[in-house]
Amino acid sequence: MYAPERQQEILRLARDGGRVDVLSLAEAFQVTAETIRRDLKALDRAGLVRRVHGGAIPAGRFDFEPDLAERESTAADEKDRIARAALAELPAEGTVILDAGTTVARLAATVPLEASLTVVTHSLPIAARLADHPGIQLHLVGGRVRHRTRAAVDAWALRAYGEIRADVLFVAANGFSAEHGLTTPDLAEAAVKRAAVGAARRVVLLADSGKHGQEHFARFGGLGDVDLLITDSGLSPDDAAAIERGGTEVVRA
Repeated sequence: MYAPERQQEILRLARDGGRVDVLSLAEAFQVTAETIRRDLKALDRAGLVRRVHGGAIPAGRFDFEPDLAERESTAADEKDRIARAALAELPAEGTVILDAGTTVARLAATVPLEASLTVVTHSLPIAARLADHPGIQLHLVGGRVRHRTRAAVDAWALRAYGEIRADVLFVAANGFSAEHGLTTPDLAEAAVKRAAVGAARRVVLLADSGKHGQEHFARFGGLGDVDLLITDSGLSPDDAAAIERGGTEVVRA
């Protein structure tokens, strides 16, 4: 088990049980007590647990992650404009990675039926939308499926992305900024996003302007990893210019 996965599970146990202790966690995860203490220190530093003698208790503030239905209805018009603008970034032929995310799913829904592409995704909803496209060679990445996002995570997904090279990745984020980079609430999903970024020659971030300046628990990259940001006109020209000074092209749809 990777450290981000273990920390996410520790956080779940702390929330469910109201408390976790170092020795029990070390036994459950088959690691040393010192490893657990480092995990708790990382979670404490992020404000998600509070360390106490022998273990930790959940902090009062949690990084809330809305479910799929709620995220689909948020900034719907902006996401539709972003998806339409993103169509221009699809190669005529080649390999594309589609990350899990509602804006990326809108892009998948607009892909022409006659498109000739190889598409790799770890998102069940995106795979379902593209399964009837006769010209698309669809590869569904496996792993544990998170109910909240319908995305595959953990070791299987990480291994799959470690074995490919794609022309372009369309990636989603819950928050983005020049200071804090690309963030999402879940550590396991962040790890898969990070692996997908590493598997692509070109990275296109699809994110509505409401996510600018937001910071979530799990960081999976910086804006320097992004070649192109497609967002909406709610992002101010000054903020767009600041992002472009860092080397990322910005399109405000």
